[in-house]
Amino acid sequence: MKRIAESTVRRLSIYLGFLEDAQDRGVLTTSSDDLAKLGGTTSAQVRKDLSFFGSFGKRGLGYSVPELAARVREILGLGREWRVCIVGAGNIGSALARYAGFAERGFHVSGVYDSDPVKIGSRWGAVTVQDTADLERDISAGRYDIVVLTVPSENAQEIVDRVVAAGTKAILSFAPVQLTVPGDVELRTVNMAMELEALTFALTNRPGRDKQ
Repeated sequence: MKRIAESTVRRLSIYLGFLEDAQDRGVLTTSSDDLAKLGGTTSAQVRKDLSFFGSFGKRGLGYSVPELAARVREILGLGREWRVCIVGAGNIGSALARYAGFAERGFHVSGVYDSDPVKIGSRWGAVTVQDTADLERDISAGRYDIVVLTVPSENAQEIVDRVVAAGTKAILSFAPVQLTVPGDVELRTVNMAMELEALTFALTNRPGRDKQ
């Protein structure tokens, strides 16, 4: 399969959310127009996004909600459990570890690490905070599929280098800093400041707003 744009993958996640909501409400069929309206895009874009992965739906009849939801889950790799470790036992790490929505999607937080002796050994539900000194050993043993970084910016690249050397191929970082990884490692960064700036831009430039 040729490389799929990140924007397409993000829209698939949006479509899946709407499809699952429709399924919960007992809706059996939907259309590209419906998905486009809910996802803030066009019906042509919906059809293009889905066409990368095969043929879906029937002209004039639309899409079967249960079938399309199941197929999109499969495309997104949600048909199995993914083992996640969090590096950084601070406020963000704590919130992520306790978020029930991850388990519902198949993401199981099975490890939490920190370098603070005060935090090491404390219990987070079913998980005990471990020493980051053991991080490479546990990753090399194949205990995790995804590493989530919630460490300070100044420590982020060092941790990335360590987990990559130990064999990690997928990293989600909450550190607001540019990180470098090899070409065979997938890195995603959640930049909260950038997201807020996108909102302030939209508020500042929305139609009909009086300019200051």
